[in-house]
Amino acid sequence: MRMRLVTVVMLAVVVASAAAANAQMPMAAGSSTAAGTITTPSKAVDSQLSLIESEMMGVVKAMPAEKFAFAPSAAIFVPGQATDFATVRTFAQQAAHVAQANYFFYAAISGLKPDVDMKGMSNLTKKEDVVAALAASFAFGHKAIATLTVANAFEVVQIQEPGIYTRATLAEFGVSHAFDHYGQMVEYLRMNGMVPPASAK
Repeated sequence: MRMRLVTVVMLAVVVASAAAANAQMPMAAGSSTAAGTITTPSKAVDSQLSLIESEMMGVVKAMPAEKFAFAPSAAIFVPGQATDFATVRTFAQQAAHVAQANYFFYAAISGLKPDVDMKGMSNLTKKEDVVAALAASFAFGHKAIATLTVANAFEVVQIQEPGIYTRATLAEFGVSHAFDHYGQMVEYLRMNGMVPPASAK
């Protein structure tokens, strides 16, 4: 009986110590996962895609429908400034371009076939169509990223771009590409007197 009581007390001490240690474990910034935790490639990359998805969908939904045809022009800047704005994308084209790129990158890493007209996205002009296309492309990205594993993450994939790309690095490149255009789209909102949602928090 005494031995059983000692065992129970020791077990309680071990459990309490483990709980205390776990409570003191440093957490990754903005995450509920403790620093030092080994996670899967798909979870790590997917968290980054979720971040840019949230911010980009925020700016696309915030821009008024009548401003989707907006693009920077020489008239906005200093008179006589020698800069060519002829090929600058409109706000709608920026978002549609990201949607197209999402399908391109994430199809390449997963082998999944997009069930959309990727080329036709270039012609989207209405806000509701652009928002829907961009949202669907992010959903496709999440589905594709779920195929990343420890075994295949650094398997080389072939795309028509210079450089060496693996499934994981191409997935991250897709994230960085979206952030690139997000930065431009934020400026489009600013030029129209709007504060981007992420900056208004």
